[in-house]
Amino acid sequence: MSQEKIDSLVKPNVVADYLGTTTANLAQMRYRGTGPKFVKLGHRAVRYSWVDVFAWIEANTLTQSDQDYEPKTAA
Repeated sequence: MSQEKIDSLVKPNVVADYLGTTTANLAQMRYRGTGPKFVKLGHRAVRYSWVDVFAWIEANTLTQSDQDYEPKTAA
């Protein structure tokens, strides 16, 4: 991915496609505070930064299947 695309803000449907989930699931993760950081633009518009999405993936990457798992938000 180019640096320009990494620095841009993207819509939830783009992130959902990348993560292999739905926009409804992303909305639930926003509500529960378990998903990637997001930006609110105005009252309804939500956007994600690729940097935050990748940080969230990294924070939730496990090395063993028997590790205790608690979903983490990116710091």
